[in-house]
Amino acid sequence: MRITDIQRCGVRPGRLVEWTLSPATVAAAAALPEDSRPPAYNQERHIRTARSLREDGLFVPTWLGTAFDLPGPVDLDALERALHTWTVRHETLRSGFRWAGDELRRFTLDAADVSLHRREAGHFPDADALVQHLQDRFDTVADALRWPNLVYAAVVRDDGASVYLAFDHSNVDAYSVQRMPAEIHELYTGGTGAAGSGTGPAAASYVDFCEIERSRADGVDGRHAVVERWREFIRRCDGSLPGFPVDLGLAPGDPLPRQRMLAEPLADADTAAAFEAYCRPYGGSMTGLLAATGLIVHELGGQPVYRTVVPFHTRAGSRWNESVGWYVGGAPIEVPVGSTRGFPEALRAVRAELRANRALARMPLARVLRLLGADFPLISPDPCSIVSYVDTRDLPGARRWAELKAYGLLRVSYGDQVCVWVNRLPEGLWLASRYPDTDVAAKNMRLYAERLRDRIASVADGSLSAVS
Repeated sequence: MRITDIQRCGVRPGRLVEWTLSPATVAAAAALPEDSRPPAYNQERHIRTARSLREDGLFVPTWLGTAFDLPGPVDLDALERALHTWTVRHETLRSGFRWAGDELRRFTLDAADVSLHRREAGHFPDADALVQHLQDRFDTVADALRWPNLVYAAVVRDDGASVYLAFDHSNVDAYSVQRMPAEIHELYTGGTGAAGSGTGPAAASYVDFCEIERSRADGVDGRHAVVERWREFIRRCDGSLPGFPVDLGLAPGDPLPRQRMLAEPLADADTAAAFEAYCRPYGGSMTGLLAATGLIVHELGGQPVYRTVVPFHTRAGSRWNESVGWYVGGAPIEVPVGSTRGFPEALRAVRAELRANRALARMPLARVLRLLGADFPLISPDPCSIVSYVDTRDLPGARRWAELKAYGLLRVSYGDQVCVWVNRLPEGLWLASRYPDTDVAAKNMRLYAERLRDRIASVADGSLSAVS
């Protein structure tokens, strides 16, 4: 699925209809006792960061979402039933948090207590005005510091509708978002768990996963080998988590900057396949992407060692595959790009780092930071810069994403880090990045994207002199 922001996903005019959790559902939630299952460390750090930024006077929206089309005249009652069935299927969407002093305490609704409220939001003949309205509405509702923090919308036209779903990041990750169009299409058209029935099989619960993961993480102390590895990595990063090692036009002490979005094709299907084939002996396209990035940022920034945190999913085993939640951890890698002779050697170095460190992603980074006892202030929604690679071609409905105009949506608001996502799609490689909104950062990110595109193409067409 192409990842972008709401400004670039082809919003078209129409009549806007919206669904949120109903007032009766909100009232039922307010009366609930505490759910003993704790927040995930990801969730807790995310919510605490949002609160810290808000207390400093900065509202930083961080929602994720998806957009996709429903062709033909749309039956809004059937769509509402599909959205309701899908919502109750995923327990995290009917679970939230309250503050008890300085502690976060969970509450969780029974599926039977969840209902949706539909409202007509008006006709929007101008696409730009509709984009702004949707963004403002998603910012307000899909907010880390409120509950409910999800909202659904449909822009209805005679020939069909465009559906938009937005969630605070505490409940979803990119993988979750990319599964949504196919699942809701199936429910709407009367597949398994048909929309007309109002029921369907429950997916494995992310709330249960949070309890399991946190119990395991809380059994680790500061002497554990994983914590020691992170301690040494952070020490070599001068006591902080790594940023993107190129000039971003920021100075120490600057206020948190606004961000820009870069979203564009990186390679066509044939080029992506040839790049994968070349990199396969070293671990595949993820290894290739990281090796290429390390060499490029060395060219741009001069750092002799490329240090970064690589995102990995934590859906260990098929039990969690269909579950909506934030199943992401990170592993540190260090690649000596300054002394690396060519692309094949960089590939070998990245492969060795990934093999040695991938298992570290199973330990929540927020737990590690707490055990390190160091001061990692909650001043940015992204604790470090990342470069992510995911092959999405086997996800449900992937072959219809282009036809259905399906997108994964990121909110681009404020942040001092660079986050890069590269997705393998049926049509090739897609690059998305959010980065600080400075002229220097824009120049260097444009150079990074162009050189990454050139390097992938050079590997794919056999021009090894360009990369060796």
